[in-house]
Amino acid sequence: MCYFIYDRMHIPDGVLSWKVWASLDAAALPAVGLAARQAGKNLEEQGIPLMGVMGAFVFAAQTINFPVGPGTSGHLVGGALLAVTLGPASAALVMTAILITQALIFQDGGVLALGANVINMALAGVAAGFLPYHYLGGGSWRRASIFLAGFFSVLVSAALALLQLTISGVPMGMATVGISAGFFLVNALLEGAITLAVAEGIEAINPAWLRKPAADSGKLTGVFAITAILLAAVGVLFASAAPDGLERLLGWSGISESKDHLIATPLADYQVNYFSSEWLRKSSAGMAGLTVVYFLCLAISRILRRRGSS
Repeated sequence: MCYFIYDRMHIPDGVLSWKVWASLDAAALPAVGLAARQAGKNLEEQGIPLMGVMGAFVFAAQTINFPVGPGTSGHLVGGALLAVTLGPASAALVMTAILITQALIFQDGGVLALGANVINMALAGVAAGFLPYHYLGGGSWRRASIFLAGFFSVLVSAALALLQLTISGVPMGMATVGISAGFFLVNALLEGAITLAVAEGIEAINPAWLRKPAADSGKLTGVFAITAILLAAVGVLFASAAPDGLERLLGWSGISESKDHLIATPLADYQVNYFSSEWLRKSSAGMAGLTVVYFLCLAISRILRRRGSS
């Protein structure tokens, strides 16, 4: 089994050089602070539950891997979906909360590499997803813009991860990089398709919601909450156990067995080891995770709302 099987699209510790992860940590902190300031200006009281529910939904969706190639899987990243439904600033904060939860509780992604993962997925990925929707989403290109949002969000995140690994001196042959890029491309296409399908489902229930999410969002908030619970409780039964493109790349580079996690986390590998049933181990961990993400996003949004109104 690949050592990185639970790291998904997250860069773990022990892979990036200290200069790279330290620089990215230093850059991520003020960037997230700027996103928080911007989100606080635009956040409405009705939109507070939405941040929590969308965070829980994306967290749950990220735990479900699907095949993208022989022995390789992918999963919804969700940055574009968050950007389309919440706006880029709030989306960046929600994704950051998810990444922090995954690193500190589930040993998914490195603690020292947290800045890299935040920049790749919560900042650059969200921005790359929001721009096509922002500039093309108002007319006949609306459906295409949502698909492109998901597509580019994953492609940009993956490209940045590959660049950071290259700068860090990770040994990667051109053939290995090319195959991994192919897997990332398939994952990006599926991300675009899933993002579009979810957005069309939203608009079928409430056509105005994507244009003004805080307006009359109670029904859709409930739909996302129920879906998140089902994904965490039942979806794990159907998830692929194969490693994703980044995990494959690291394994092919010969470093998959050379890394130790910086800290031991309570629910490592997305499992509660108290239970003997594999389904209970995984589903209870998923439920715990979406609960943590929900309340963390809720707390962040309430703090921002208070600061924005003061």
